Amino acid sequence: MADARTTSNDQPKGATGALVFADGRVAWGQGFGAEGSAVGELCFHTAMTGYQEVMTDPSFAKQVVAFTFPHIGNVGANDDDNEAGDPHALGCIVREVVTAASNYRSTSDFSDWMAAGGRIGLSGLDTRALTQLVRREGPPTVVIAHSASGEFDLEALRAQAMAWPGLEGMDLAKEVSREAVENWSGGKYSLDLVGASDGKGGPHVVAIDYGAKRNIFRNLVEAGARVTILPATATYDEIMAQSPDGIFLSNGPGDPAATGEYAVPVIQKLLETKLPLFGICLGHQLLALAVGGRTAKMFQGHRGANHPVKRIADGCVEITSMNHGFAVEREGMPANVRETHFSLFDGSNCGLELTDCPAFSVQYHPEASPGPMDSFYLFEKFVGMMR
Repeated sequence: MADARTTSNDQPKGATGALVFADGRVAWGQGFGAEGSAVGELCFHTAMTGYQEVMTDPSFAKQVVAFTFPHIGNVGANDDDNEAGDPHALGCIVREVVTAASNYRSTSDFSDWMAAGGRIGLSGLDTRALTQLVRREGPPTVVIAHSASGEFDLEALRAQAMAWPGLEGMDLAKEVSREAVENWSGGKYSLDLVGASDGKGGPHVVAIDYGAKRNIFRNLVEAGARVTILPATATYDEIMAQSPDGIFLSNGPGDPAATGEYAVPVIQKLLETKLPLFGICLGHQLLALAVGGRTAKMFQGHRGANHPVKRIADGCVEITSMNHGFAVEREGMPANVRETHFSLFDGSNCGLELTDCPAFSVQYHPEASPGPMDSFYLFEKFVGMMR
């Protein structure tokens, strides 16, 4: 598939799904979930579990996710595993046909869940070839399309792909952020009880929502904090009016330089207060920009639940969950910035801390969901700084 060029005449009999590339290539499969088409960036994700958490992660806005693990959808879906109110990934590509749900926690089949969320799925594609394509060529622009009748206007779909500008320069945080202040309640998830603690009486964290996952707030509460969430566009005065003991900068989608146009001046003023500050993913990138660092689009990005990161202070290796297509440049960091973590896959920066105020951040997702829990200590570190 990765090198073949096909036309509408090459559509296999019975194909109801198509992945159309801006350069004209087409990969055919079986559609599931919602019908229609959507344009965005193709990426791959290596986690073996947690497909529902991936699809609802706001950081996947404007992206089509190809899952490298072949059996996706077999445990169905349920409300507890959503990381946001709605799916944010445009769609997903899986190797095997989605089977009926087989899990006692399931409340719906994955295909039905995708349709209810307006998201398109394609099965039967060679996801290994797609992964190799992204690794070789970088993330391409694609249109994912599903038509139960099998009828596609390939020229229109190609034109749609060619017209899409790409993620560079795109601010998506405003599109996925909460629009109002929210007082978070509910602690770390467990099978028999959701929200075992509420953080009442603990230090007050004001979290800026650039596209946050719910499990971040659960982990902050588990570590002993009380959490109030503000929209991505919150001003310095609006943040300080909440009387925070610490500031949290969340993950999110899009180009950090674009989001930074309104976020960086606010973060710079927050740093002057000397309040403890903790950022992850997009929040990590925005903190770097706020102190004079630089970010850049990665060739293929990091997305999965098995990424090894080295902690410089003691040489320990954390296995982490990642989802990012931009990174902080290691070269040219300001004098008041100390690198704390780096990727053992490609050497890219994965953490920093400031030497002149209590602020730190990591590129990966210490809240996991999906992924390992090696990095929960970061939430404890942040709450400890506020105490």
